[in-house]
Formats: sequence, C-alpha cells, structure tokens
Amino acid sequence: MTIENLHKLEEIRQALNAKYFEREKEVEGILVALLARQHMLLIGPAGTAKSALSVELANIVQGTEYFQWLLTRFSTPEELFGPLSLQDLEKGIYKRNTIAKMPEAHLVFLDEIFKANSAILNSLLTLINERIFYNNGTPVKVPLVSVIGASNEYPEEGEGLEALFDRFLLRFELDYIANETNFVSMMKGTGQNYVMPSMTMEELVQLQSLTDNVPILDEVYKTLSEIRYDLRDEGIRPSDRRFKQLLSVLQAKALLSQRQVVKVSDLVILENVLWETVDQKDVVAAIIRNHSHDVVSQALYSIQEEANEIYYSVLQENSPEVGMEATQKMKALIADLKKLKSDYQSRKTDIDGLLDKVTSMEHEILNKILEPWYFDSRNEKRGSASTFFKM
Repeated sequence: MTIENLHKLEEIRQALNAKYFEREKEVEGILVALLARQHMLLIGPAGTAKSALSVELANIVQGTEYFQWLLTRFSTPEELFGPLSLQDLEKGIYKRNTIAKMPEAHLVFLDEIFKANSAILNSLLTLINERIFYNNGTPVKVPLVSVIGASNEYPEEGEGLEALFDRFLLRFELDYIANETNFVSMMKGTGQNYVMPSMTMEELVQLQSLTDNVPILDEVYKTLSEIRYDLRDEGIRPSDRRFKQLLSVLQAKALLSQRQVVKVSDLVILENVLWETVDQKDVVAAIIRNHSHDVVSQALYSIQEEANEIYYSVLQENSPEVGMEATQKMKALIADLKKLKSDYQSRKTDIDGLLDKVTSMEHEILNKILEPWYFDSRNEKRGSASTFFKM
C-alpha cells in the first residue's frame, strides 16, 4: 500500500506540473508542506494561481475539510472562527459555533494574510502554531494540517506581523508566466482537461507517517551546521526553532523524490526557508546552493551573475567594440544554457526562464549596436563611436 501511495504522490506532482505552467517549485513546496504538516506562504501579484493551487490540493485529498477566506483590515473573528452561539450566550457561555470554519478545517487558504488585524491575530497565531483553538477559554485541538497564506506584498515593518510571517516555514515568490510557449499553452487551456489523480485522507496520513521516519544522514546535519555558520557571517540568524522545523521539510522532499533517506542535495529547498527579510533572499540562496551540491542551481546562478555583469558593462562602456564582445559572450552563455537543458530535462522550466532572460538581454545589446547604424544610414552619414549605446 505504501509503494502505491508513493507512486500516486508522484502522479499528483506530475499532473499539477502539467496543469500549472512554471509552478514546479511551488507544486513541490505545497506537497512538501502537506507531507511535513507545515505552512506555506505564496507572495506574488494577482492572477498567478495562488488560490487555484490550494483549491486543487483540497480536491486532490478527498475527505478533507477545506476553508478559504480573503482577509481585510475589517475582518472579524466571526468570519474565521465562527459566530457566537446564541443559545450558549444566554447561559453566559462565550462559545463559538465553529462548523465550516477554520478550527474544523484540515487545509486552509488565507488570501491577503497580512491584512490580519489585532482582533483575530492572537487566535490565528495560536491555531497555526500550536493547532489549538481556545473556545470559551477551553483549548480545543484542531485537525489543521497546513495553512497556505497568500499576499500580493510583504508585510511592512512596524505593523506587528513579524510573528505571523515567521509561522510560515516555506516561502515562495511567484510571478507571471515568463516563457512564451508556456504562455500560449496557458491561453489555449492546455492541461486544463487533465484528469487529476487523488488520494484519501487515510493515504495522506500514511505518507505523513512515512515522512516522519525518513532517516537523515549525518552529513546533512554537518552541512546544516556549516550553513548556519555562513548565514551568521552575513548577519542572518534564523532561530533554532526554524532549524528544527526544517528537518521535516527535508524528510518530505526526500520522500517526494521517491527516496528513503535525506541527502545533502535535498538542502536546496532551504533557499525558500532560511531567509528572514526580502533583501536576504539572494545571499541565502547562494549559500544554500554552495552547500547543497545542486549542480543546476549553481550553474544557473553563475550564468545569471555573468550575464548581468556583461549587460551592465555595455551600459557603462559606450563603445561598439564592447557591444560586439558582449554579444559573443551572451551567445556563449545561451549555448551553455541549451546544453544544460539537454542534460537536465527535469529542470527545464528553471533553465528556460533564465534562457529567456539572457536571450532578451542579448537582443537588447544587439539593438543598441544596430540602432545608431540604422538612423545614420537613413541620414546618409556615419555616427561617431561616441553615439553608440546612448540611453
């Protein structure tokens, strides 16, 4: 039965990837959150499939109670936790009727999560972190598995939302579809008629139990200690609690990859776990990739850095010679990316995303080279080298 569940898990991942373009990381993240019983935050503009993924997940896991709500500054406790029972109130009992509300849900999607106000914040924090809801002062254990929070923006400092932000162990940024082929496929509705596989709550519980028992190699613990040391050198200090919690994420990632042990390569998912502020994301990603032995991520990071350096050198050096040299270097990077895509088909979306960016940068450099020539030829005269690359 367990082997069948693992196969079903992989079928679900493949089906979600086929239906939602350029969302491989988020699909992995949401399944990891489910297996590890952790919470996940999705940051991105409207229309990037944040709520769609959550609803899809609730439909996939049959037998779950699902709760979804859009928070505003004026949201009340009744909206999330249920209205007060009038019958009990007459007896002086301050008890909420939680039927069909968040305290009785397995999966929860809260849109605009950072609009949460002080009236609901404390109860929300306790429910998310401790899986307990205080009803009439009595602690009630809730069946909550995962909360998927979504927002168009990060919380601003000084709003008292730091604790809520910290409750989400997994954090992902989403953007609109970048690849043209994927965009066209999305517009055509490719994959929308795909029959989505499903699993029962019982099967999910079995997979969660299996996740808890995935062994972690000593090498992984040692590497985590090295990562912690490197992060501290950069002034980034995730809490001991966060490091302890991330072990379940690593176990879930290994299981999702159909493996029976956590390896160092699984650490790559921690670039979505260990940053605290937005300006730390790139630093954390570089440190994680350096330690996780993720060949593709390291290569993509290196190519991205080199492409940026080439591009900005053209903007700073107003000469056609620099432009031509930059074009040749960009062509070499594009060739490297195509080779990488050929060797690592499973990372096609990540590679295609950067390939589109580098190709666009190459075209922009070419346009800057050809544009002065075009206008000079129409005027039947040549511009001087100093007229090239003017902004």
